[in-house]
Amino acid sequence: MRYCVIMCGGVGSRFWPASRSYRPKQFLDFMGTGRTLLQMTYDRILPLVPAERIIFITNAEYAPLISQQLPDVKEENILLEPTRRNTAPCIAWATHHILALDPEASIAVMPSDHLITRERVFLEAIERGFEFVESNSALLTLGIKPSRPEINYGYIQSGAPATANINRVKTFTEKPNLELAKIFFNSGEFLWNSGVFIWSGKALLQGLEEHCPEIARRFEAEPGIYCTDKEAAFINEAFPACPCISIDYALMEKATNVYVEEVDPGWSDLGTWGALYEHSPKNRMGNVTQECAIMSYDTSGCVFSESNPKKIIVVDGLKDYIVADTDDVLLICPMSNEQKIKQYVNDVSQTLGEKYL
Repeated sequence: MRYCVIMCGGVGSRFWPASRSYRPKQFLDFMGTGRTLLQMTYDRILPLVPAERIIFITNAEYAPLISQQLPDVKEENILLEPTRRNTAPCIAWATHHILALDPEASIAVMPSDHLITRERVFLEAIERGFEFVESNSALLTLGIKPSRPEINYGYIQSGAPATANINRVKTFTEKPNLELAKIFFNSGEFLWNSGVFIWSGKALLQGLEEHCPEIARRFEAEPGIYCTDKEAAFINEAFPACPCISIDYALMEKATNVYVEEVDPGWSDLGTWGALYEHSPKNRMGNVTQECAIMSYDTSGCVFSESNPKKIIVVDGLKDYIVADTDDVLLICPMSNEQKIKQYVNDVSQTLGEKYL
């Protein structure tokens, strides 16, 4: 049967101060749709995978938020990481958990905080992906047709075709500089790495055993230990001992049975305020207002976010700025400097403590 793993343990620090450690961006209605990014991710996959076969992986702090926003999700479908160890350990655990339920499972893995505007195209790609991995011992990732040279995404170089939409992978390249991104874009051979994966559970574990045994061996256990009372105790011991490493570095860049499916589903990882600006409706001055009251004069190309609906923002003379206000933090930052937000967060933490994170 088919399963989906939704990863929702990230802290979303690049969207600070709207995204906070106690309620990161996946639990926020960033697009003004009335549904959070997590809820939109869940809604999106339901036509292909029933609710009882959707597994969430997060930490204990965020589990109540999942239950609050998705009240129909059963408690046993929420796996709790005892510590953050990046995507490879959490995917390994979720896969073991699912295979204990269904040894023949095929699994789609996706983040909880991405934007997809062409959902039908996305679902068709996931369906094709499931069919491919169910017929081949393959590790498949969705590759997004790039619309511009972009330095904030990883790239995948397509190789020999396997089907009409699926190719072998030649190379992975992490976030390139602008010059290299232009070469990738102009070549027509490279796709953005979406972070969405599809594989059979068996193929995933075989790959980890071969290429990342330091994770694979941590989750080796007696048959039946998963989905029993022993699971939590076992994971609390095994998980922190895993290296902190992404699934891309641990497996996808090393394995030989890696494929990419090209798709154009209107995708964004919504990783920055700039990405939110790009994908949001704008007023006649080219400003994005996150459902906040604003009076602006000679102001354009800005994004405004205000958590207090009773507060009005009055601004004059801003061009291409981020203005994000919460109860205890106000950020005013040129859009061109948004890559410094992680530095701001670190500086605030060191100077004023973690209460503002």
